[in-house]
Amino acid sequence: MSRARDAGLDLVEVAPNSKPPVCKVMDFGKWLYEQKKKNKQSQKKQHVVHLKEVRLRPKIDPHDLGIKVKKARKFLEKGDKVQFSMLFRGREMIHVDHGHEMMKDILETIEDLAKVERPPKMAGRRLTMVVAPDGHK
Repeated sequence: MSRARDAGLDLVEVAPNSKPPVCKVMDFGKWLYEQKKKNKQSQKKQHVVHLKEVRLRPKIDPHDLGIKVKKARKFLEKGDKVQFSMLFRGREMIHVDHGHEMMKDILETIEDLAKVERPPKMAGRRLTMVVAPDGHK
């Protein structure tokens, strides 16, 4: 304690859980700054998985569908899950089987990047499917 006081520094407990606890003579403010910096670096390396939604219509143009699938591929490459939602309005409910076919086509297009987490399922007037990025790319 006296050595730290003479040097104008602080006595910082570095490893409180070890036996005996390890202490160092250093500037406490500098030590706090370095700890915060380490925490920020470790948080940057962690990726939070988000659920991204791609909305479709049953009468979507093939080119527009291609653009939406390309956007979904980007989400999957970043490591996010993607939910495809197809909303049926009015008389479009007659063509639910067409929606299922379209979902199968989408799945065939992105099967190299993703695996099905929740298969296509009707909920009211909405057909939804969730895909997650495949672990081994």
